Amino acid sequence: MSQKYNSINNYNKTIKIISLATIALSLTACSSTSITPQLKTNSEPLKVAISNNQANSKSQPPAKVENLTFTVPEKYQAKTVYKVEPSNKEKVIALTIDDGPGPKTTAEMLDILKQNDVKATFFWVGSALQENPEIAKRVVAEGHAIGNHTWHHWYRNMDEATAKNEIERTNDLIYKTTGVKTSFFRPPGGYLNNGLATYAKSKKDSVVMWSVTSADTDPRAKYQVFIKNILRDAKPGAIVLMHDGGGNRERTVKALPEIISGLKQQGYRFVTVPQLLEMEH
Repeated sequence: MSQKYNSINNYNKTIKIISLATIALSLTACSSTSITPQLKTNSEPLKVAISNNQANSKSQPPAKVENLTFTVPEKYQAKTVYKVEPSNKEKVIALTIDDGPGPKTTAEMLDILKQNDVKATFFWVGSALQENPEIAKRVVAEGHAIGNHTWHHWYRNMDEATAKNEIERTNDLIYKTTGVKTSFFRPPGGYLNNGLATYAKSKKDSVVMWSVTSADTDPRAKYQVFIKNILRDAKPGAIVLMHDGGGNRERTVKALPEIISGLKQQGYRFVTVPQLLEMEH
């Protein structure tokens, strides 16, 4: 009986020692993991992908852009431009995007443009730029061209002082926010006789209109119509009108990838308006 009791007692002690050792090892492993967590793949630290929006947050300054002055070739200074005739009828086309920058739609369009290696020309409204300086910095950092689209986006007739304020106030904020100076101007609504275009021409700006419109301001149209309009009317040297502000532009965002792929299938290469004006034969 005594021998049996001793065997059981020894067995219990052994189990207790094993249990204590297991707990100690577990605690050691936990504490070492919490101190130096490391995830590795193939002996290299795991890399975490950062989205475009995160990469361009306030903590990330925009990349430097070599040429921050968008100048107009002498031939187009103080002129109204709808399209150009590129040398050798080269199939180049310029996408232009008006009324931004906006916090959501502009970012979505930038993602699409970047994925497709396309540069566009953004015509900014000063009041929208004031509200969204960070997305504006991203537009410039990613290599797009910038134009002036007035401060308030008014259509009404203006005296010279009002027209000057609408344009110069926007120019000043573009420069203050992004370091860009631009001599490209687009009048809101395409109105050429309300004082704005006259003032812009007095400063030798190019008044940039368009030859192809997506018609994306039509509230009833489906996004497929925007695609059809552009692919049908595209010509070498065309300037295409779209919008990233002034309303809900989710349909334009939805149409943009197919607009780009469709134009590429037709053999077009994308350029900015400043680049396009340098290509006139």
